[in-house]
Amino acid sequence: MMTMSENNVTIKVTPPTKGLFDLMIFARHADSQAPYNWVCSYQIQCLEPHNGEKLPENPFHFWGLHQKVKDLGIKESSHKGELLVAPQGTLLLTLQTSRPLLATYELVNKDLDAALSKKCLAAQAEEERLSCHVLCPFQGYYRLSVFVKDLGGITFRNAANFLLRCLRPINQNQLFPSGLSVHCGSGLSSSSHGLSNPSHSAPVITTKLGKCNITFHTPDDMEVTTSLSKDKVINAKYPLERYVLVTHLRTKVSICVVLPESGVYKLGIFGRSKDHEDFVHICDYVIRCFSNPSWPPFPRVYSLWGRGCVLLEPRMGTLQEQSWVRFRVKVPKAHQALVLGQEKTVLQQTPNKVWEGDVFTGAGGTQVKVAAKFSQHCSSLEVILAFEVEGASPASLGWSG
Repeated sequence: MMTMSENNVTIKVTPPTKGLFDLMIFARHADSQAPYNWVCSYQIQCLEPHNGEKLPENPFHFWGLHQKVKDLGIKESSHKGELLVAPQGTLLLTLQTSRPLLATYELVNKDLDAALSKKCLAAQAEEERLSCHVLCPFQGYYRLSVFVKDLGGITFRNAANFLLRCLRPINQNQLFPSGLSVHCGSGLSSSSHGLSNPSHSAPVITTKLGKCNITFHTPDDMEVTTSLSKDKVINAKYPLERYVLVTHLRTKVSICVVLPESGVYKLGIFGRSKDHEDFVHICDYVIRCFSNPSWPPFPRVYSLWGRGCVLLEPRMGTLQEQSWVRFRVKVPKAHQALVLGQEKTVLQQTPNKVWEGDVFTGAGGTQVKVAAKFSQHCSSLEVILAFEVEGASPASLGWSG
């Protein structure tokens, strides 16, 4: 096991059996591509072999930080030395950087395949820091390799190889979701797209209640949308997109997430400015909840639900049948707002620019829609929100059998 700094090399040897061994050492100049030259040899007599677990394969030959790591833009690591220990199967590695860098990571263990390995890592890239959240699903030794490049760079270069020892592995059901990008949490990508002052900077959000609200300050012309996904959905009654509500205020965007069931979710955030037709990916968040939440969805949102529109009441997208519900919404550009259900209800606007009124939901299995007129001279209505009316289940009415 070889570790290198600028001026010295340390080699730890663990002979596999009892006996006499030759250790040959080869070297070359750090900047050279010439063949290695033999420089010296040692004879090692092993009287009693160490019966520990074999180290993971390391094609990069060195452990710890690369001896030229400062040239690569890394100032220091949160973990000194080459051995990292994860007593409970989790670890956070941070690297302080001298300039903005992008990084990818590789986690290797004898029992870990490539697909599962990707669900063990969540990477964050900030202006002066790289972070990697690591989860270990098996006991034993891992190799965690770090590859970095400058923002305009073409190829990633190996900057460090850490030996990681997991004492107690975590449950595989608690691994990260599939398909995380290299931009998790806030950082270089979110700030380059104009999102600032994040309410949650870390990429992993753990909630006991099964809901969270993520906010960013945004430019006036930025529109944000999201994608919520989970590797295995069991009990969600509606598409997962219905469990996220995005609200655009004047200088701020609010992303409210409620979870239909326990587990680990990926929230992808996308944005576009007025000059662009397509949304581009900005960053991902991991949202974890293991307390069996069962939140109802938000209403279905249509394209004209834009900047300044705020849903005050009701916040849930499912309504109980044959009941009166108070509706309160802000729709800044509307000349008139109505609710279309069993009957048409015209909402009244308060001095605070809130459209409100009491609405009778009608029969289960139908929809209640909020619609608006956006021009005084146009008679057509534009639907902006849709709610499902659900019939009461026998259990909730106290029926049996």
